[in-house]
Order: sequence, then structure tokens, then C-alpha cells
Amino acid sequence: MRRRLSSVRFKYMAGMVVDATGSGMYLPLSLLYFHHVTGLSLTEVGAIVTAASVIGLISNPVAGVLIDRFGARAVLVGGYVLRASAFCLYPFVDNPVAMFAVLLPVALGDTSYPPAIQSFVAEIVRGTERDKLLALQRSLRNAGMGAGGLLAGAALALDDSGFYAVVLGAAAGYLFAAALLGTIRTGSGARPPGARVSRRGGYRMVARNRPFLGLTLLNIPTAFAYMVLSVALPVYLTRELDAPVSLVGVLYAVNTVGIAVLQIPVTRLLVRYRRTRAVALGAGVFGLSFVLFAVLGGLSTGAALIAGVFAATALFTVGELLHGATASALVAEAAPEATRGRHLAVYQLSWAVPIALAPTVLTALLSLSATGMWLLLAAGVAGSALGVLRLEHRLPPAAVHPAPPEAEPAASEPSPTGKVA
Repeated sequence: MRRRLSSVRFKYMAGMVVDATGSGMYLPLSLLYFHHVTGLSLTEVGAIVTAASVIGLISNPVAGVLIDRFGARAVLVGGYVLRASAFCLYPFVDNPVAMFAVLLPVALGDTSYPPAIQSFVAEIVRGTERDKLLALQRSLRNAGMGAGGLLAGAALALDDSGFYAVVLGAAAGYLFAAALLGTIRTGSGARPPGARVSRRGGYRMVARNRPFLGLTLLNIPTAFAYMVLSVALPVYLTRELDAPVSLVGVLYAVNTVGIAVLQIPVTRLLVRYRRTRAVALGAGVFGLSFVLFAVLGGLSTGAALIAGVFAATALFTVGELLHGATASALVAEAAPEATRGRHLAVYQLSWAVPIALAPTVLTALLSLSATGMWLLLAAGVAGSALGVLRLEHRLPPAAVHPAPPEAEPAASEPSPTGKVA
């Protein structure tokens, strides 16, 4: 069984690295690509991208149904193929209508990805192995995204054809990831027919699961917290603190390198404790970092300010290390197996909505009061931490307490008889 698990982990992580490398090639250049090939202004390109992303949210509940009926692997691989096909059409885009037509399937695939990948992980590993695999995934994805960015930079350094090399490279990454993950066999096919949920009753079951809905709502302030690094912090540093623009890139590197290097050892330590406590502690550390950022507004420029910015960013990174992988494992275990796809699709809305609203909400709060924005974010994550602790006794014991592999074997591959090994 250990050999099978090692094979599954290798295939899974190889797929994640390839996926992240392809995404890292394209994501930083997404707006610039269409600005380059269509001649549209960045504002027009941004509006079309936003419209496709908002409409793409409709795939979220549909993905939940498909995961429960056909398995996470089918939805995951299908999403990869859908996005790769759209990326192959990018070089032919030369007007706004064609741009929207290729962006929409990518948005649909992007939205279906989070519940599919979380459900897929839940199907191939269990207990503490799930936490460790998610930690390894976060670490290697950070490295893959960085490598993709370097490859994109090298391609664009040649000539304008580098833009086409980037999008086709991203398409190849999606197809390769689909091929790798498609070979991983899960135990979902062994589910007895009686365990399947009717089309009509599935989301009603989610609505009746009050503890899970509580976890979902409590994640919203934390999701806004995660968006700080890419949305609010660059504006705050350059406009409010008069820090150099170059500092933004350095802080981003501190965060990504910290996650890549420390996520695995931190998670190995956290699996000894209750997941709810780790998640709450991570949210609390986010709050401390936001309070420190607020205090920095009263400092003059100089060494103290720079040291404070690095300290606050380090705290933010610690919050991610404590919260990220553990929260994913907690939610996947808290979702009932028969309707896991629907549950995780609903949970994903607590990420998708803040991600869509963060640029508008955070910049508006910054314009009103930078200090007030940080303190409001700190209050939000503090409330989230307390709420998770209060929910602890209402969640399934297996979700709260990570079980060691010996106590809860991995559901990595089905045996020839159809039973999970």
C-alpha cells in the first residue's frame, strides 16, 4: 500500500508542478497578452476578463454536481482539457468578441478547478497524509509558479513571438497535467449506487449542514486577508508609506519562498494537533500582521519602517503556513463523502466572491482610511478565528483530529475486486 501511495504522490505532485509552471508562465502576462494582440486598452481588456470571470462562476455549482456523479478526476481532467483547448485558440484572437469567446471556457475551467482538486485529494489520501500532501502541493506549486515566470521572461526576451510561446506553453502544461492526473486511480468508482445523491436533493443536503456552512462563511474574512499581498499591500506601501516600488517584489519573494521552503516542515508539526486550532491560530497571526501594518503608517521613512514592513510580511507568511494546507484538509474532511463535490463547490464561493470583490473593496477602504482598512481586516480574521474554535465540537471528529495513516488508510487505488486498498 505504501508503494501505491508513493506512486500516487509522485504522479500527483508531478502534475501539480507542470500545472503551476504553465500557469506561472501566463498569469503575470494575461492582461498584457490581449493588450498586445488586440490593441485594446488595458482598461478594456480588464473589463472583458472580469466579465468572463463573473459569468464563469456558474460552473461552480455545476462542478459540484458533476464531481458527485462522475468523480473528481473526470471533472479535473475535463477542466484541464477545456482550458488547454481555449489556450490553443489564443493566437487567433484579434477582436473583443473573440477574446471573450476564448476567455469564457478558461474561466469555467478555473472556477471548477478548486472543488475538483480538493475532492480529488480527498479521494486519494486520508488522515494526516492529506495534510502532508496539501503542504507538499503548496510548496511545489510556489516553486513551479516561479519557474514559469522565469520561462516566460526568457521567451519574451527573444521577440514578440514570445507571447505565443507563453500561451502555447501554458496549454501544453495543462494537457501534460491532465495526462498525469488521469492515470491516478481513485476509490470513487467503488461507491455503491445507493450512496449517490439525486440531482434535486444534493444542494439541500449542503444547506442543512449548518457546521459546514459556518466554516464557509467564516472563511470569507480570511479569503480577503489572502488578497492583501497582491491587491492592498502594493498600493499601501507606495502611496501611503512612500516606499520604493522595488520593495513590493522583494516582499512577494519573501512570502513565496517562505511558503515553498517552510510549508512541509510546518505541516508535519501541525498534524499532531487539532486542525481547527491550527486554522484559528493562522487567522490570528494574520490579524497581528494587519495590526502591525496599521502601526507602520505612523512611522517615518527609514530603517525602522523597512524593518517593520519585513516583520509584518513575515507574520503574514506565518499565518499562511499555519492556515493554508490545514484549512483545506479540514474542509475536505468535514464534507460528507456522498456530496463532497457539492459541499466543496459551495465552500469555494467563499474564495471566489472575495477574490472578485477584493480589488474594488480593498482599494475603496484604502482611499477612506488606510489604518481603518488594516484594523477592519484584523477584526474580521479575529472573528473568523473565534468562530472556528466555537464550531470545533460540531464538526466531524475526523475533520478536527487528523488520523495517522495506520489508523485511517489511504484510499489511493482500488483493488481489482473493486474495494479500496
